[in-house]
Amino acid sequence: MGMSAEKPTGRLRRMLDRLSSSQEDLESEELREDAQASGCTRISECDDRQIVRVAGTLRTVTLRPRAGVPALEAELFDGTAPLDVVWLGRRSIVGIEPGRKLIASGRISLSHGRRVLFNPKYELRPLGQE
Repeated sequence: MGMSAEKPTGRLRRMLDRLSSSQEDLESEELREDAQASGCTRISECDDRQIVRVAGTLRTVTLRPRAGVPALEAELFDGTAPLDVVWLGRRSIVGIEPGRKLIASGRISLSHGRRVLFNPKYELRPLGQE
């Protein structure tokens, strides 16, 4: 009897893992479609020094000074890869917050193997469209 009580737990756990990963896959797929629809480059296809227009959702927003200068850093994700977006000299920007969708454009840099966009032009997506 002890054994059969444990089995559903394992099966349930696997089912929940599958559900949560498929939810993440669905969100990634939706982000990829959004980016494509707005004529944007997939982040995973952005190369160093390339001028790009990308779309995605901000996953994190952090105040992280660089060389003594305030810098607002955000991680933008489009379903293919993350991109660090950095606004130098800014402590905060209205609307730049986790979960917000935006389109950003500028020149890609590579820093420690990660794609970075410094002081991009950006367009916040209306909250009603999320």
